[in-house]
Amino acid sequence: MTFISRHASHDNKKASLEVVHKHGPCSKHNQHKTEVPTHTQILQQDQARVNSIHAQLNGDKLRQSDTSIPAKSGRVLGSGNYIVTLGLGSPPKRLSLVFDTGSDLTWTQCQPCAKSCYQQNEQIFDPSLSKSYTNISCNSPVCSLLKSATGNTPRCATSTGTCIYGIRYGDKSFSIGYFSKDSLTLTSTDLFDGFLFGCGQDNEGLFRGSAGLLGLGRNKISLIEQTAQKYGRFFSYCLPSTPSSTGYLSFGRGNEGPSNNVKFTPLSTVSQGGSFYGLNVVGIIVSGRQLSIPTSVFSSSGTIIDSGTVITRLQATAYNALRDAFQNGMKRYPQAKAFSILDTCYDLSGSNTIDLPTIAFTFGGGMKLDLDASGILYVVSTSQVCLAFAGNSDDSDFAIFGNVQQKRLQVVYDVAGGKIGFAPTGCP
Repeated sequence: MTFISRHASHDNKKASLEVVHKHGPCSKHNQHKTEVPTHTQILQQDQARVNSIHAQLNGDKLRQSDTSIPAKSGRVLGSGNYIVTLGLGSPPKRLSLVFDTGSDLTWTQCQPCAKSCYQQNEQIFDPSLSKSYTNISCNSPVCSLLKSATGNTPRCATSTGTCIYGIRYGDKSFSIGYFSKDSLTLTSTDLFDGFLFGCGQDNEGLFRGSAGLLGLGRNKISLIEQTAQKYGRFFSYCLPSTPSSTGYLSFGRGNEGPSNNVKFTPLSTVSQGGSFYGLNVVGIIVSGRQLSIPTSVFSSSGTIIDSGTVITRLQATAYNALRDAFQNGMKRYPQAKAFSILDTCYDLSGSNTIDLPTIAFTFGGGMKLDLDASGILYVVSTSQVCLAFAGNSDDSDFAIFGNVQQKRLQVVYDVAGGKIGFAPTGCP
């Protein structure tokens, strides 16, 4: 089946961490028999994450060189997230972590797994085998940074005086352990001594296969802030569109800066959630026609971009307008029943080529972003292909620009410059 979208490279002069689907043919993890979640489980977990983000944003308590890392789809994690592999310790131990722009604390499972460790694809990190590993003490100033990064007040191990972190996610998964530091290796030439991270001793929930999480948020203990002196708070990624494709996660501007195709819009500050990256959406265009959505709908709540949310959530008024326009452009195809949070689905099993309505977003500063065809539909099966958007219950909750809509795009975060950019076809 071919999707034809009616409308429209990346700068590869960067050292890159690879991003791939864990169960794709390009992934070394394909040899492991980790249980793959169903589409229903993926979307249920996605909704739990969105509920958690909305609660946090609503004030409720829950809660200058270049390096690139290959990024892989983390569907094995029970979500539509993406993973990269990097090194931790001396000598470096290779670990595959979910990367998340909506989180700050980087953590990994650690031996001796004092309470609980879930099954992961690589051997669990053993800090006793690293010559550079040390625990953070409770009276260290950096211990207090955990409160803003995790939403939880750090505890203190009475016997050792070690700082203890705890972080809980929207699906009730959690990690608890020692706040520590060790050497982080991104590439053979990019190493950071004293990198702050969580060494998890009690890790439970739907993490499935990965060794932990890489936090790319805006807090002082995120990877972006800890490497700011070298990379200047500048990073970019491209999320692959299929399990057999490869994307990347890059740090630093590169010798020539981002691709000339990148168009920027100002980053907005999310006062209720300082770790999130905010976007100023001002309109939506379907098949070349601007939808009649008052700008006040977008500005009344706001929008964040999040690599850990799968399906883009829109304010109710904006979603209803998008859905109606999309349905109008898909009249020739038989409808299918709704699936989970997705209410607009089609049976495309009898069609070899699909003439797909285009969808574009307009942002502050006059920037227009055309979504790739892979960012418009969520394919459950050929007989149930759904519009990959969902609506919030009303217009008061934040919109979230999710990772399905980011597929194949080069997404550039110039945090120091206060802007975020997009370019088409950054990866397969």
